[in-house]
Amino acid sequence: MSVKPTVFFTRSAPPNGVALLAQECELQIWESEDPIPREELLRRVKGIHALFVHPPIRVDSELFDAAGPQLKVVGTMSVGLDHVDLAECKKRNIPVGNTPGVLTSAVAELTVTLLLATARRMKQAFQAVHNGSWGTWESGMWMTGTLLEGKTLGVVGLGRIGMAATRRLKPFGFSKILYCGRSKKSYDAEVGAEFVDFLQLLKESDIVIATCSITDENKGLFNKRAFKAMKNTSIFINVTRGALVNQDDLFEALTTGEIGSAGIDVTTPEPLATDDKLLSLSNLTVSPHIGSATVESRSAMCEVTARNILAGLKGEPLPSPVLI
Repeated sequence: MSVKPTVFFTRSAPPNGVALLAQECELQIWESEDPIPREELLRRVKGIHALFVHPPIRVDSELFDAAGPQLKVVGTMSVGLDHVDLAECKKRNIPVGNTPGVLTSAVAELTVTLLLATARRMKQAFQAVHNGSWGTWESGMWMTGTLLEGKTLGVVGLGRIGMAATRRLKPFGFSKILYCGRSKKSYDAEVGAEFVDFLQLLKESDIVIATCSITDENKGLFNKRAFKAMKNTSIFINVTRGALVNQDDLFEALTTGEIGSAGIDVTTPEPLATDDKLLSLSNLTVSPHIGSATVESRSAMCEVTARNILAGLKGEPLPSPVLI
């Protein structure tokens, strides 16, 4: 192209991907730490050739109309696509690229972190240090948590992230590892996992980890019925999407003793309001959607997004396309 194409970033991004795009494109970047207001976004995208987007910015017909017909490609620095209207992209023949694979290890490590923090009551323990309620061993049971060894682990979705998390968890010495999903996995023997249905997994597991992808069919999968099927000492971990869980039902399950505790890295909405009732619970650990938040993973995600955009601008196949 004789004139460099324009790429708009909905927020700042790691320098490696920015530098890659800067070699061939004019860049416009929303530099503020605050999310770009919708009205400002619609004004700023006018005339751009590519969009470098970060969730939860909504990519839809309104945005495409504001940008204009010269928009050639959308690159989202995420695996999840809840924020992208894929049907509209297909209708307008605008390719979309995302970033699967490069954040698998980071999310798997966060899954282990969140499970250990929940099982060993690290939220309450940290609070005890800071608020002066640090106890003693007088009762013998102060701040006691749950040992993973000898327990049954249930994994909902033994895909890339589920398998990576299970590999890391297996050395803790679970007595049994169960998993459920759409089909039995050919690689499940590597971690000694047994394929069962969802209800059996809920009933038998001491720890239930949700690592499945989100679909229209499984939104709200973890609801009152699911929590009621779980052991009242069970630990629930969600690192996939907030939409997988009915949060009112989770609150009820945690306050009535239907389950023991939970740790979640994803919520609906994000961020949660500081006065949300979930944040009042001592047996719930919430992290702010930091599954991919390592320098290495975010840098890799940025590079993949940049390469998707460059390919789309040249009319070439995207390295990491979303099939629509």
